[in-house]
Order: sequence, then C-alpha cells, then structure tokens
Amino acid sequence: MDFNVKKLASDAGVFFTRAVQFTEERLGQAEKTELDPHLENLITRADGTKNWTEKILRQTEVLLQPNPIDHTGARIEEFIYDKLDKKLPSKVTNAEVLGQYMLEAASEFGPGTPYGSTLITVGEYQKRLGGAERELLHTSATTFLTPLRNFLEGDWRTISKEKRLLENRRLDLDICKARLKKAKLAEAKAAAAPDFQETRPRNYVLSASASAAEHELRVAQTEFDRQAEVTRLLLEGISSTHLNHLRCLHDFAEAQATYYAQCHHYMQDLQRELNRCANAVGTSLPSSAVCPNPVSSAFMSGPSSPGTTVSSSSSQRPTTLAMEQTQLPVTGTRKAKVLYDYDAHDASELSLLADELITVYTIPGMDPDWLIGERGNEKGKVPVTYLELLS
Repeated sequence: MDFNVKKLASDAGVFFTRAVQFTEERLGQAEKTELDPHLENLITRADGTKNWTEKILRQTEVLLQPNPIDHTGARIEEFIYDKLDKKLPSKVTNAEVLGQYMLEAASEFGPGTPYGSTLITVGEYQKRLGGAERELLHTSATTFLTPLRNFLEGDWRTISKEKRLLENRRLDLDICKARLKKAKLAEAKAAAAPDFQETRPRNYVLSASASAAEHELRVAQTEFDRQAEVTRLLLEGISSTHLNHLRCLHDFAEAQATYYAQCHHYMQDLQRELNRCANAVGTSLPSSAVCPNPVSSAFMSGPSSPGTTVSSSSSQRPTTLAMEQTQLPVTGTRKAKVLYDYDAHDASELSLLADELITVYTIPGMDPDWLIGERGNEKGKVPVTYLELLS
C-alpha cells in the first residue's frame, strides 16, 4: 500500500511538471522541441484521415438510414448483437412493409377488381424494391461501413495512444533541457562569484546537479527518439489505410449501381404491367394518368443499366420533349435516336433497340407522350421518353 501511495505521488508530480511545461510553452515562456517535418506531415495527414473518415461514415449511415431515431436504434441493436457475438437479423424495409399492406388491402377489396389487381401488382414490385434495398444495406454495411468503423475503433485508437505518448516524451525532454539549462546557469554564476574558493563545496554540489541533469537529458532524448520512430511507423501505415478504403469505396459504388439498376428494371417492368392492364380493361385514361410514362425522368440523367451510355441531351424532362414534339408539323418527320430498349405492349406499338435510329412524326389528336415511329417497313407508336430527337 505504501508503494502505491508513493507511485501515485510520483505520477502526480510528473503530471504537474508536464502541465507547467505545456502552459509555459503556450505562453511563450519556454522552449519547445519541434518534431521532424516529415513526422509533422504524417500527423497532419493522419488527423485529416480520421476526421474525414468520421464524416463520411456518419453521412453514409444517414444516407442508408435517414431517420435519426431508427439510425440510433439500429446502432444500439448492432452493438448488442456484436457483444453477444451473434449475427444481426435482416430487417424488413419500408418498401416491403408497404408492399405487404397493398397485398392485404387487395385481399380485402377483391383481387378480381381493377383496383385490387393493381394493388397486387404494385405491391409485389414494392416488395422487390424493398428486397433490393435490403441487399444494398447489407452489402454497404459489410464492404464499406464496417472497414471504416474498424479503422476508427481499432487502428486510430492505437495511433492516438502513441501520439499522446510521444507528446509526453517531448514534454519530458523539454523539461530536462530546462533543468540542465538552469543547472549550467547556476554553476556559471557560482564560478564567477568573488568568493569562489570559499564556496567550493557548494560548487561541487552544483556540478553534480548539472551532471545529473545531463544524464536525465540523454535518457529523455533516447526515449523521445524511440517513441518518435514508433509513431512514425504507425502513421506511415495510413497509406495502406487509404488503399483499403479505396477498395471499399469501389465496392460501395458498385453496390449502389446494382441497386439503382435493379430499381430501374423493376419500375420499367411495373410500368409495362400497368400499361398492359390499362389496355386490357380498355381504359380511356391517357397513359400518363395510368402510370408515369415508360421511363421516369429520374432515370433520364444516367445510363439505364451498366455498360449503357446515354446522351447528355436525354436529361431533358418528358414535358420538354413533349413540347418539342408539339412544334412538329403534322406531316413533318424527324430522326430520333433510341435511348433504351422498349418492348411493344400490343400490335399498335413498335419495339425499340437502344442506339438505333428511327424516323418519327406525329398525327392530329395523338397523345403528346407518344410518336409514330418508322423503321423500314415497320411502323407503330413509340414513347417520347425513350427517344432523343435529332435536328
């Protein structure tokens, strides 16, 4: 017990001495040992890596789980399952819940009614969208969020610990330098005193004090150099961390691309189903009232699937294309480039292949969302949003 008290008192003394040295450095009253420029650059780079990794991790979690309450609850649940060393169960997404509600509503309203059958169709596709979202969440958590979190909770904690230890070693070194400087100054003053012969015993004490200070300085310098080397090696590992995060970033982008491509595919299929159902019941509603016309404007700014290139002019909204079409003379024709594959729903429509060129024109009273397309001897209605009209 006596040993522990002495150690505690010694640690408190060291802490107080370091605090005094740190404060005097801040006030410009004490000299500070500067780190090697290369080491300083490594520290700055590591701090930037840590700060940006935290921001990217936090914002990615918000992107994948927008509701802050759900996000906090998910993190707590993930923490509990991790501590219990159990696999986190897969959660049902909001789209899957919506799809299930639609199916239950269809069962109550009657699956044979137009409304009930449409609810079943839309509900099934909502569940597919939810499944794609669930796969995105799982893949993103495994390939992107987890490596970033492991860096912050593992490697960075080790680096932070060594950085703090390096700072303490630097403070100890500067304290020893200050002690030696004071001892040398006192020894010089004593040697210059007029009664030097009478104070010789005292001078021996001062000389011994200076020698002890020199020894402490050598030890402190050795400890500082050793810790600086350890810290430098750890900080140079940040380059490997960047390479690892680069691979994770590619995986995350690929997961997003797969997810949005699936969503695009599902929505195209859903629109075809709804158009087919509308044609089957002989509805008099325009296609835009039945469902969004074959491709939503949300997909017009990017490729419809991996490997498909879309012209920049395809970013125009359907309304813009429709307005452009109304300016065509009734008998005038124009060339158009097909942006996406399109399967004809009935004999009145013309199937399209991406990147092919066709001739289009309009006729009086025709729905502005559609044109008449011709390709050789084939002719039929084609959706405007699948086309890039050429001058």
